Amino acid sequence: MLDVGCYSAHLVVVSGSPLNPVVSHKTRLRLDQALDRRNRLRPEGVEQVVTAVRTAHRIAERAGVSGIVPFATSVIRDAPNADEVIAEVARRTGTRLRVLPGKEEARLAYRAARQWFGWHVGPLLVLDVGGGTVELAAGQDVEPSFTRSLPLGARTMTRRLGLHRTAVRDHGGLAREQVQVHDRVVAALAGTSVADHRAVGCSKVFQQLARLAGARPQHEGPFVPRALRLADLRGWIPRLARMPAPRRARLPGISRHRAEQSLAGALVAEALMVATGHDEVEICPWSTREGLLLSLIGTGDDDEYCRVA
Repeated sequence: MLDVGCYSAHLVVVSGSPLNPVVSHKTRLRLDQALDRRNRLRPEGVEQVVTAVRTAHRIAERAGVSGIVPFATSVIRDAPNADEVIAEVARRTGTRLRVLPGKEEARLAYRAARQWFGWHVGPLLVLDVGGGTVELAAGQDVEPSFTRSLPLGARTMTRRLGLHRTAVRDHGGLAREQVQVHDRVVAALAGTSVADHRAVGCSKVFQQLARLAGARPQHEGPFVPRALRLADLRGWIPRLARMPAPRRARLPGISRHRAEQSLAGALVAEALMVATGHDEVEICPWSTREGLLLSLIGTGDDDEYCRVA
C-alpha cells in the first residue's frame, strides 16, 4: 500500500499483521508548501508526488511486489484541482491515486483502533486530527454507528485562524480562537452523546501532543501505553502560542515540518476533548492506513477497497 499524505508518501508491504511490515519506506513530501491560496496543488507539488510514486514502485519491485494499492489523503482529495493532479500523476507514472471520502477514512480508523484495543473493548470513540480534516467515529460493534469528517484539520485551521510561522499570540486573541474551534466541533456533534465511550486518538497530532505532555517516546515501541490528558494539553496551549515555529520544533514530540501547525492541532484536540466530554484520550498507533490494510488482508483481494474508493 502507498499512502500519499501531506508530509510523506509511505509505502508499506505486509504479509500478515501490519505490525510486522516486510517493507516500510517514507519519501518525504512538503505538499503544504506547494498549495496556493485556493488550496490548489501547484506543479512543484505534483512533481513531488510523481517522484514519490516512482520511488515506491522501484522499492516494491525490489521486494517482489507486483502491484501497489495507492491512496491519497485530504491534501490531494480536497484540492480544487484534485482531478487534474490525479490524472497527471497517472499519466506520468501509470498509477492512479485513489481517494477515500472523509467518512470512510473515519470508518477505517475506527476499525483499526478496535482491532488494536481488542474487539471487546466496548463503546469506542475515535478522534483523528489530520492536516486538512478531522475524522470522528463512534460505536459499540465492528462497524461504527457514527462517522463524521470536518474541515478542521491542523493545517486548515492554521490558515483559517492566521496562526503564521512567526506570530506570537496574546491571551485574548488565543481565547477567541479557542471559542471558534470549540463552537464548530460542538455544532458538528449536536445530538450525539459519546461521553461514556472510550476515547482514542489516532493521528500524528495526538501522538505528538501526548509526547509533548510527557508520554513515553515512540522509539520505546507501540505497546507502551500512552495518553493525552486535557489538563496537560491546556497547560501547553498558551506556551505554544507564545513560541514561533522554530522554537516549537525543538520541543519533545514536535517535528520540524509540523511545528507551524502544532498550535492549531492543540486547539482542535482540546475542542474535541471538551465537546465529547473526555478528560483523557488514549493514543492508538494505528489509523486509516492500518484500517485499510486490515480490510485488504481480511478479504484477500481488493473488493472492499474498490467498493469504498
